[in-house]
Amino acid sequence: MKSFTIKEINGIIKGELVGDTNLQIEGPEELERAGKNHITFIGSRKYVRLWETSSACAAIVDEKLKIEPGENRALIRVKNADLAMAGLLEVFDPGPPQFDEDIHPTAVVHQSATIGKDCKIGAGCFVGKDVVLGDGVVLYPNVTILNETKIGNGTVIWSGTVIRERCEIGNNCIFHTNASIGADGFGYRPSEDGRGLIKIPQIGNVVIGNGVEIGANSCVDRGKFSSTIIGDGCKIDNLVQIAHNCVMGRFCIMAGNSGLAGSVTLGDGVVIGGSASIKDHTTIHSGAVVGAGSGVMNDVPAGKIVLGYPATDAREMLKQWVAIRKLV
Repeated sequence: MKSFTIKEINGIIKGELVGDTNLQIEGPEELERAGKNHITFIGSRKYVRLWETSSACAAIVDEKLKIEPGENRALIRVKNADLAMAGLLEVFDPGPPQFDEDIHPTAVVHQSATIGKDCKIGAGCFVGKDVVLGDGVVLYPNVTILNETKIGNGTVIWSGTVIRERCEIGNNCIFHTNASIGADGFGYRPSEDGRGLIKIPQIGNVVIGNGVEIGANSCVDRGKFSSTIIGDGCKIDNLVQIAHNCVMGRFCIMAGNSGLAGSVTLGDGVVIGGSASIKDHTTIHSGAVVGAGSGVMNDVPAGKIVLGYPATDAREMLKQWVAIRKLV
């Protein structure tokens, strides 16, 4: 078990140490759940009151907050408690599961596949024809990579994920459990006799940039005849749907249960709140924010915050909600 003194921890996160404790710190924990050998963090004024009753011997706190350490307790004041705690979590991270062998004997790797240096391929994996894995790629058990897909250096793919044929994945990406990359887009048209639906072939692919993270059970569908594109640094939560021919700029965020219909375009740094839905062929320009549960029906200007169903300017929507409450 890892443990550190408060001075050692302060040396790691480089804050201002206030007070002291002689207790060894064995890990981080939430304020209300912390034990005497835990360090916690306080990034907002609303949590300050919980410090008095918390059992934690130390806390990382935002330097703007008024709070005292107490007896045999210490505070480390920092500019951003969330970022400081993120750095500390890396120190206490026990690390991912280890592989006993580089390529498990039950994995199926096509003879034409190119496997880079220091790759790990777990039990039950399938690596198809002409697949290229860069250096240091990790495939946890039961991952499927189909023909002609290219995966960049350092990408980690967790169990159950399927990456379909001809996809292109950048460096240092993370795909969590059961992600689906490159499934057919949802394209159908009524048949001429009106008695059924005709499936529209989806012959494109998915192109994903560097440093992208995609959550468990999320889906990114292939383009109809070109590419669905996810830009560098995008972070996609669990249970997110990205439909065919969507284009996401760099460093976008999509929270859980949100979805993009076909051919949506996002600029750089767009934030989509949980359970929000974006209509097909809509453009959300750089820096815009879509509130949780909203339904976007029209283009959204750069930097705009929209809310509601249908989504409109957040301030106007809040005024409407207040007016409606007054009528009740």
